[in-house]
Amino acid sequence: MSLDNQQEPLNKLAEAAANFVKSERRSRWFGNFMKLAIGVYLIGSVILLSQSLSTSVLDEHMKAHVAVVHITGAIMPETATSSDEIMPQLQDAFKNEHSKAVILQVNSPGGSAVQSGLIYDEIKRLKSLYPNKPIVTVAEDLCASGCYYIASATDKIYADKASIIGSIGVRFDSFGVTQLMEKVGVENRSLSAGEHKRLLDPFSPADIEAQKHLQTHVLARTHEQFKKAVRDGRGDRLKETPELFTGLVWIGDEAVSMGLIDGLGDIRSIARNEFGEETLIDYAPEKSILDKLAGGIGTELATKLQQTLQTGVKFSL
Repeated sequence: MSLDNQQEPLNKLAEAAANFVKSERRSRWFGNFMKLAIGVYLIGSVILLSQSLSTSVLDEHMKAHVAVVHITGAIMPETATSSDEIMPQLQDAFKNEHSKAVILQVNSPGGSAVQSGLIYDEIKRLKSLYPNKPIVTVAEDLCASGCYYIASATDKIYADKASIIGSIGVRFDSFGVTQLMEKVGVENRSLSAGEHKRLLDPFSPADIEAQKHLQTHVLARTHEQFKKAVRDGRGDRLKETPELFTGLVWIGDEAVSMGLIDGLGDIRSIARNEFGEETLIDYAPEKSILDKLAGGIGTELATKLQQTLQTGVKFSL
C-alpha cells in the first residue's frame, strides 16, 4: 500500500475527531447556556412572586381588618418573642387606621421578666395613644407567668376551656454538685473578689446569706411588680384568693370564675363577636420566598427526625 493510501484513513480519522470535539464543545456550551437561562428564569420568577406577594399584603392592610400579633414560645431576648420583635408589630397594628382592633394571640409558658415587662409597658403606652382601638388577648394551650403578665395589660383576655392560665410567680433556678465532686475527687479552684460573687456557682457550697438576699431583693420584689401589673390590668374583675399569686395554674373555665380571664373562645369567634370583623391579618414580618422554602424544608426534616426517634412509642392525651 502506498504512503498516500495510508495517509487518507488517518486524515479521515483526524477530521472525525475534530468534528467530535467541536460537537462536544457546542453541546457543553448549549448545556451551560440552558442552565444559565433556567437559573435566571427561576430567580426572576421568585423576585416577581415576592413583589406580587408584598403588593397583596399591602393591599390587605388597606382594608378593614383585625390585626393579629403572635407570642408563641418562651419570651426571651434575641428571639421571635423578644420585646424588640413584638413591640414593632404592636406599633404597626395600632397605627394602621384600617385595623379595627388588635388581638394578641398567645401560646407561651412565660419567660424573661424584663422582656415581659417591656411588652406590658408598650401595650399600656399604645392604649393611651389610641384609646379607641381595643386590644384583647386570645390564649391557646398556655398563657402562664410572663405571658399572663403581658396579657393582663390588654382590655380583655379570652381562652379555651382547657387552656392553662396563671402561674403568677417568679423563679430563679440553680443547682449544686459539691457532694458529687467530693465523691469523684474533683476540687474547685475558682477565685473571686467579693464575698458573695459565687452565689450561683454550682461547684461551691450554698451561700445561704446570699440566697436570702436573692429571695428578698430580687424574687420577692419582682413578684410584687408582677402582682401589681395584674391588679392594675384586671382591676375589679380579679377575685383574689390566697392561692391566686402562689404560682398555681387553672384551666380556662375556672379561670373565668376567678377573674383571670373574661370568657371562652377562639380567635375567630372573638374577632366576630367582639369586633364584627372576620378578616384577620397577621402583623408578623413577612418572610421571603427563600426563607419560607428553607423553613419548610427544615420543618419537614425535623418532623422526619422526630418520627424516626419516636418509632414504636405512642403517647396521647
